[in-house]
Amino acid sequence: MTPAETRALLHVALMTAFADGMKDDSERARVKDMAARLPAEGIDLSAIYQEVLVGKPTLGDVVKPLVGNRELALFAYEMAVGVADADGVHTPAEGKFLEQLAAALGLPAARAKEIVQEADAVAAAPGIAAATGATTAPAAPVTADAAALDKRILDASITNAALELLPESIATMAILPLQARLVYNIGKAYGYELDQGHIKEFAATLGVGLTGQYLEQIGRRILGGVLGGVLGGMGRSIGRQAVSSGMAFATTWAVGQVAKQYYGGGRKLDAEKLKAAFQPLLSQGRTMMATYAPQIEERARSIDLKKLPSIIGKV
Repeated sequence: MTPAETRALLHVALMTAFADGMKDDSERARVKDMAARLPAEGIDLSAIYQEVLVGKPTLGDVVKPLVGNRELALFAYEMAVGVADADGVHTPAEGKFLEQLAAALGLPAARAKEIVQEADAVAAAPGIAAATGATTAPAAPVTADAAALDKRILDASITNAALELLPESIATMAILPLQARLVYNIGKAYGYELDQGHIKEFAATLGVGLTGQYLEQIGRRILGGVLGGVLGGMGRSIGRQAVSSGMAFATTWAVGQVAKQYYGGGRKLDAEKLKAAFQPLLSQGRTMMATYAPQIEERARSIDLKKLPSIIGKV
């Protein structure tokens, strides 16, 4: 893939992130931090961030390096749909942007619609109530089976790492809904009925905002050359353990463990204590991943992408 194509993909990813205006300052800050942190030899990702935010380039100009390359154009669109659906089914503003992007890339409208429908099905799969601004708390403390929750957290971490190994973009789209479902079920085990807004805020407090996290996953794949069929074809074989897979495992494991502490302790940890608890758990998760590499690879081989919504629902 040429530097021009790489820059075009990164431009599209960031433009999608800002398609709905991204009025959430904390999420904007995380996306900016992601742009500054990702390694990009020969490419100034921070400059691309500023150009998207301030210069507001036209879609037609941005996607020129991708037009004519069917596989890259398709990947760019799938990636954009994933960014739009990262924090739930996309908004009308994001939907309009996706339509414009499909046209600019020269993708058939029917194929573009199919991709959006697949992603929406995955984004909606957790079955969590929409944001209502209120979370139901138990009348009295609830004691949950900590060992069973640890097993659930580990299983979700293995599944997410396996999803990140697969070359198909739809697999990566399932990682964040699976994390959301995990937090929801941990809260439920302790008697809390959580909605999507609460879960999004919980993730943001930990510093793993949903849009920023998805952008980082995609950015690592682009800059690390892990694009499956787009760059020569990994097919369904698991030839190497991608760095992003390790991050998917560690992040899911740490999010689950902090959620267990938070809801099991009656939600008494404030934002600073949540962040302080998360970082060492994230580091621990990174070291654990190698131990479970055989299970991760085995799970990756067994995943049926047509059943992603049901996989998420079982977490």
